[in-house]
Amino acid sequence: MRVIIAEDSVLLRNGIARLLEDAGIDVVDQVGDADALLAAVAAHPDVDLCLIDIRMPPTYREEGMAAAVRIRADHPDVAVLLLSQHVVGTHAAQLLGQGAAKVGYLLKDRVADIDEFVDTLHRVAAGGTAIDPEVIAQLLTRTTDPALDRLSPRETEVLAAMAEGLTNAGIAARLFITERAVEKHVRSIFTKLDLLPDAHEHRRVLAVLHYLRAQAGRS
Repeated sequence: MRVIIAEDSVLLRNGIARLLEDAGIDVVDQVGDADALLAAVAAHPDVDLCLIDIRMPPTYREEGMAAAVRIRADHPDVAVLLLSQHVVGTHAAQLLGQGAAKVGYLLKDRVADIDEFVDTLHRVAAGGTAIDPEVIAQLLTRTTDPALDRLSPRETEVLAAMAEGLTNAGIAARLFITERAVEKHVRSIFTKLDLLPDAHEHRRVLAVLHYLRAQAGRS
């Protein structure tokens, strides 16, 4: 896997690069701001994933998030995994509400297991999603999409676990229920969110991001 790291802290950037290289991941470029990130993606069209800090120079607000939105629009084959100290809602909705896979959003303080982090990179690069449960929890409280009101508390828990990229087996282990029960809840979520079978769409991703589309439309 080929990765570009965008992080303004040189020490953190170099540390992440060393960890990824030790895990057999090819770090093709390291940059410190959003403009350099966009230039790096253009220079490495075969890159698989960009690991992006949300807040970078010059304003340290949401330059990384804006760059991620542009990368997903201009280079749909390139995955993006965002790292942040805080949940940034509006632009997260814009990014995730596109209905695309290959997106991850993790809080830095909750990245504690290196092997799990590397597995997450591979999963997102392969077309999956990985959204921190705290991100989901905060964004869920901000949306007014009435479709979500149809979900039961257990279905909401399953939806949040789906957002983390967990398989049905992983969700079953997390919630201490059977895989058959998970399958039942997932089918119910699809039905309540009016997500009909479609060979051209990933219903798990669309279910996770359903409520974010409403936010994206208001931003």
